[in-house]
Amino acid sequence: MQTNLESLSQLERRLTMAVPAREIEREVDARLRKLSQTVRMHGFRPGKVPMKIVLQQYGPQVRSEVIGDAVQKAFEEAVRQQNLRVAGYPRIEPGEAGADTDQLAFKATFEVYPEFKLGDLASARIERSVLSVGDAEVDKTIEILRRQRVRFEEIKRGAETGDRVTIDFTGTIEGADFPGGKGSDVALVLGDGHMLPEFENHLKGLAAGQTSTFPVSFPVDYGAKDVAGKTASFVVAMKKVEVPRLPEIDAEFAKSLGVADGDTAKMRDEVKANVEREVHKRVNNDLKQKVMQALVDATPLDLPKSLIDIEAQNMLRAARADLESRGVKMEKVPLNPEMFETQARRRVALGLIVGEMVKSCGIATTAEQVRALVEEHAQSYDQPVEVVKWIYSEPQRLSEFQSLALESNVVKWVLDHAKVEDKAVGFDELMGRAA
Repeated sequence: MQTNLESLSQLERRLTMAVPAREIEREVDARLRKLSQTVRMHGFRPGKVPMKIVLQQYGPQVRSEVIGDAVQKAFEEAVRQQNLRVAGYPRIEPGEAGADTDQLAFKATFEVYPEFKLGDLASARIERSVLSVGDAEVDKTIEILRRQRVRFEEIKRGAETGDRVTIDFTGTIEGADFPGGKGSDVALVLGDGHMLPEFENHLKGLAAGQTSTFPVSFPVDYGAKDVAGKTASFVVAMKKVEVPRLPEIDAEFAKSLGVADGDTAKMRDEVKANVEREVHKRVNNDLKQKVMQALVDATPLDLPKSLIDIEAQNMLRAARADLESRGVKMEKVPLNPEMFETQARRRVALGLIVGEMVKSCGIATTAEQVRALVEEHAQSYDQPVEVVKWIYSEPQRLSEFQSLALESNVVKWVLDHAKVEDKAVGFDELMGRAA
């Protein structure tokens, strides 16, 4: 088989090939004869359908399949001979017809993986966040847990910041209603920012049963363009005022957090352990992101567009599935692959760089590392032993932890070769970051 390889760009290649027409015809005839032995057709017994009819009925489909198989086989053989690493999928097109009618010519255009060397990480500077969990962090977390369990009691006084109020309201602009200008039995906590500050300020001091009329000016940059920059007149009826009551830190509170005997000291220990796990997770995630960025910065490389397109499509499908699982109607959310291109480029680059690191630096994992990650993950569940068994019972689930272990070893390798600076970070700052 004769082949011709052209370089169209840094990564794009084109193979021109031909396969013998005689082999195509021979294979088509063989498949049709085999098909004729089992094909069922009205008016004929099985295996007795004339070849002429089988050819008329199935010939084009069989010929297309045979040509596709032959072209794929020829392409794979040519790639193997040329020692090419194909990225993505080839675009197959018919070749130009020549004088030799005994050959079926075709062209395959595709991209190859880039050849590159890992960048020098000796000058890379990576900042590692450091946070020790103490009593202050435990107290803050318990306070958050208390606020999550707040209850409201109705009170006979004017509303204040922090109170939950229930109101009916009607708003007009120049005497006309506007979208979103009416509400019935609307509950909101004053100071939480669910309404414009000017609107909430007019609610303060109002007691249940009282009504107030006041103007509110919408900001020029307000989200709803039909009211942005305009002034509305609101009539508000206060229906209920409730004051927040936080639970006491006692045995009942401890039981609500899963401490069966209500021991508050044990509750603090469990809260601390949970906070330490969350801090550890966030610190490691933050460090991983910085390490991966250092790898991308240190190793610039050309990326196959085909791989970027595939990754963007995968991200698009994942985003669609996530939104649909939340009940979002996709016709109302315009998504396209271009929205994910920047992130897709970074993922492809990291995949190539990390793959090269694993190969060239001999990075591997151990069964003990994987087991430690599985057990750490299982600690956040009520029955960790059962969770560990469940993960090990399914290879696909276990492979996720094997990948995490490998990723962890890549991070460690980079930290051993880069300049790492520890920096103390505040609890609120760290917990405010995405996990």
